[in-house]
Amino acid sequence: MIRLALASLANRKASAWLTILAIAVSTLLLLGVERVRTQTQENFANTISGTDLIVGARTGSTQLLLSSVFHIGAMNNSLSWQSYEYLQQLPGVAWHIPMALGDSFSSYPVVGTTSAFFEYFQYGNRKALQLSQGDIFHDDDTDAAVLGAEVARRLNLNIGDELTIAHGSGGISFSDHDTHPFIVRGILAPTATPADQALYIPLAGLGLVHGEIVEDEQAHDHDHDHAHEQPVYTLSAVLLGLSNKPLALRLQRQINTYEGEPLTAIMPGLALTELWRTLNLFEKALFAVSALVVATGLLGMLTTLLASLRERRREMAVLRSIGAGPFTIFGLLVSEAFLLAVAGIALGISILFLILGFGADWLLINTGMLLRATPLTAVEWIFAGAVLVAAILLSFIPAWRAYRNALADGLTIRL
Repeated sequence: MIRLALASLANRKASAWLTILAIAVSTLLLLGVERVRTQTQENFANTISGTDLIVGARTGSTQLLLSSVFHIGAMNNSLSWQSYEYLQQLPGVAWHIPMALGDSFSSYPVVGTTSAFFEYFQYGNRKALQLSQGDIFHDDDTDAAVLGAEVARRLNLNIGDELTIAHGSGGISFSDHDTHPFIVRGILAPTATPADQALYIPLAGLGLVHGEIVEDEQAHDHDHDHAHEQPVYTLSAVLLGLSNKPLALRLQRQINTYEGEPLTAIMPGLALTELWRTLNLFEKALFAVSALVVATGLLGMLTTLLASLRERRREMAVLRSIGAGPFTIFGLLVSEAFLLAVAGIALGISILFLILGFGADWLLINTGMLLRATPLTAVEWIFAGAVLVAAILLSFIPAWRAYRNALADGLTIRL
């Protein structure tokens, strides 16, 4: 039956290939959307790891997460240096990363922080940040900068280049800090996270351009007998790592009820899950669109098979004359649909892996999406199988009509 179906399809190469292509595109879109959904969700969840608490001024958990991790939006309130010192002294705090946001460079966010950021910040499966060029800055530096991979690539910046940051974010700059330029000291390796699209400078440098500390030359004018005081900076958020993970819930409650100033502490893992749930509607919309495309492809196959029935009545009569029964005719149409669906699904999967294999770097550079050519997941196999089953079930319609025609026609050829 399969050999007969192959011979029949060979006589209708043009329509067969068009049907295969339609099913391939449908399969490609269905599996592609599923892969984008799952791997984007993975990358989304892997944006930050190893951080137990994120602390900021009183605000919503989503806003704090978006501003501190994704650098989207702005914090309405700031966190005082006194609160930062309080957070450092909490029991179980193993490390802390202060972050000051609100400035930008060519629409990319500027993050004022300390060298602790490069030492303790992790993403993915506890992966540490790596440098592709140069070195990180020291906490007492005032003119050094470390660039994310995307910033350096898109703006064509290299080690030693000079840049001037501006107050304001999101592409809106209110004033340029052109009296104090920064020099690129290091460039981070790509991470496929928001870290690629940010510029990092020391708190001391940010404090200098904001007037929170004075130049060394001016400091020499003061009485040398005065004890050196720690500069006080205005912060946007603090990342905390705990030596004992179960402490996170207790410390979260303690920070949220801190009397010094209103603070919000969130656990990034839970906040990421909550944020992803809010995107569930868009996820369902993407799946619905891809399902409609699959349905269109399968309906195209059905239309092709139905349209060819009248032209093939002579063929069916010849088959009947050599002893083929109505059930053979029925099986022939189903076999043809099966072969078309298998070929279309195989072609769609092949195109998907070609795109992922040869275009993954391009996608990462131009869209920031990290998609990997990993083997098909169980869900993807189920989707491919569903397309095959749907194609076979739809083929029953033209097969049944061919079966009835074969019974009615007998050996009579209707022209």
